[in-house]
Amino acid sequence: MMIQRKQSIFLILAALISGISAWVAHLWKTMDGDWVKPEDNVAAGLLFLISTLLSLFALFFFKNRKLQIQVTVMNIILNFLLIGYLIYGLTNLPGGFKDSEKGIGLLSPFAVIVLLMLANHFIRKDEELVKSVDRFR
Repeated sequence: MMIQRKQSIFLILAALISGISAWVAHLWKTMDGDWVKPEDNVAAGLLFLISTLLSLFALFFFKNRKLQIQVTVMNIILNFLLIGYLIYGLTNLPGGFKDSEKGIGLLSPFAVIVLLMLANHFIRKDEELVKSVDRFR
């Protein structure tokens, strides 16, 4: 495995943030004062876990950079869907969006998207480097 590559570090961090967020992060507080976690909300928990798996799959596709790019783009789209789902969940809370207390779990998809975009940038740079070396052959 090529851990020394920059994109591998970003993919590992994205997988860690998504994986930890699935069990530890708080999403929002209910009217009863209880925190809602992704494990309490099946759809959110499933989206966090799929994001974790996609990041890990992309990490292991280091020999096939085109597939690695496609998997990271799918993961970025999935995290945008996760953000949309979480915002939808917040708007349906009693008291509305502005009156509810939010947790750190709502920010983790944004961090994952940034890390995946950085990983995608470096994967593309690797692909361009390989193409430029192939031209010399």
